[in-house]
Amino acid sequence: MCASLTACEWKKVFYEKMEVAKPADSWELIIDPNLKPSELAPGWQQYVEQHASGRFHCSWCWHTWRSPHMVILFHMHLDRARRMGSVRMRVFKQLCYECGSARPDESSMLEENIESLVDNLITSLREQCYREDGGQYRIHVASRPDSGPHRPEFCEACQEGIVHWKPSQKLLAEEASTYASDACKPRAQGCWGYNFFSLRWCLFWAFLGLLAVYLQFSFRSSSFL
Repeated sequence: MCASLTACEWKKVFYEKMEVAKPADSWELIIDPNLKPSELAPGWQQYVEQHASGRFHCSWCWHTWRSPHMVILFHMHLDRARRMGSVRMRVFKQLCYECGSARPDESSMLEENIESLVDNLITSLREQCYREDGGQYRIHVASRPDSGPHRPEFCEACQEGIVHWKPSQKLLAEEASTYASDACKPRAQGCWGYNFFSLRWCLFWAFLGLLAVYLQFSFRSSSFL
């Protein structure tokens, strides 16, 4: 029995995607609110999702706020002999900075699609537990607008010692160039932005031809007057 609707959705999406990714192995997902970063038992691997966006609601003063710095911690282990794997997961919360509530808020909602976050988890799992090329991570940091400076004194993940990673200028430039090159692919003439055989250009050339004929006819008519 799931503790919440969100936990049920996480497990449903995780089990469905793992059945496709690794049907020969059996995996379980456990929600563990006491999971500690970098405290790993032998054979366990860690993945930290630092790019999730979430919405929080304080049950004491009813203040609601959004944050693009939501952190999710995963610990992963694969028993190759038994072909069984386990993932433990913790979603870090934030303190309310309006009323200064002493406990992390219990009401939070991820604004990201859980399927995208699970895809990121499986990408890391395949890389660390199976030593495979996991593929491409689906959430792009450069494409998300920042709503303001992060306040670590109210962040549960910061208090646990997780340093929030910020994209470097190099990564931002690489992602921007990737998006620009993808946008240019459908064009027939590369990235110049001119396709002289498109319908628009054909109509333009036809118009110029008709204009030239008209001007030539007008010139001849005036010469006979």
